[in-house]
Amino acid sequence: MRTGSEPATARSALRARFWLSLWGLVWATFGTAAFALAGRPGWAVACGVLWLLITVDMTMILRHLRQGPHYQPGRDVPPYQPPDPGPPYPGPSRHRRTRPHGRPWPHGRP
Repeated sequence: MRTGSEPATARSALRARFWLSLWGLVWATFGTAAFALAGRPGWAVACGVLWLLITVDMTMILRHLRQGPHYQPGRDVPPYQPPDPGPPYPGPSRHRRTRPHGRPWPHGRP
């Protein structure tokens, strides 16, 4: 259920991001070394730049993980405030069928 406060209360799967970054780091390191040994400097530089980006991302992920539950809430912290009681959205009345422009059908047509 959406409450409208999702951007302020969004949570990131930091542990999953960490393991995916680690996997990318391994492949970027391997790619950089393999392309450098194969004599492909352009591809080696591209993998090196990717390696640098992954390292920066991993640094930010580890920083957020170490900052604790403020940035990575545990299971006891709800992801958002419970919604207010009432209809989920203001909609048209359901007891009378209307045409697309909102006026009722003439002569009681469906």
